[in-house]
Amino acid sequence: MQDIGVSEDRILRFLKFRGPQATSAIARHLKITLPGARKHLSALLDAKLVGFSDATGKVGRPRRSWHLTPSADKRFPDSHAILTVEMIGSIRAVFGEDGLDRLIDARESETERRYGAALSSLGDMARKVAKLAELRSEEGYMADWQSLPDGTYLLAENHCPICAAARICQGFCRSELDVFRRALGPEVTVERAEHILAGARRCAYRISPAGRSRS
Repeated sequence: MQDIGVSEDRILRFLKFRGPQATSAIARHLKITLPGARKHLSALLDAKLVGFSDATGKVGRPRRSWHLTPSADKRFPDSHAILTVEMIGSIRAVFGEDGLDRLIDARESETERRYGAALSSLGDMARKVAKLAELRSEEGYMADWQSLPDGTYLLAENHCPICAAARICQGFCRSELDVFRRALGPEVTVERAEHILAGARRCAYRISPAGRSRS
């Protein structure tokens, strides 16, 4: 894997968290000049870790937007994707779908226990969502969260370290959504708003008080 500098690595993480960005936004994030940002982006382009698209406006030069390439995913944790996929295949072959479902249920129960213990003493929902984002980041999901103007919350996971496993067994995705719902408690509703397996750049969950309808 080609070595890149600290600034280039920061750019990759910025694009991973925020999606496609203009050169000026990247320069502001790194607190460097536009020529400096272009130099780092050129190095990443040569390494085939970023690409760009140009949008033509009514006046002036086209607006360039930078995005990650599929090769950039190798820069982020994948939780031993190949081994995981092989193990799932072996479990299916030896124990069948029922055996795989039991494995997912066991993983779900353990994760729910751990999340519940971490969140149980946090009465405020914002603190619970913040703690859940912290736990998910520790597991490699590069999670962040925000409070929305309508009083709901958005938990976003900018990377999926089990994506390879989820692609061949979507029970893992269903399991995680169920864990969030039980860990955060019956007073809230958790809905998946974005899904990597559906073509989104990230997975995101909208968390709102139970009974509130989406606008």
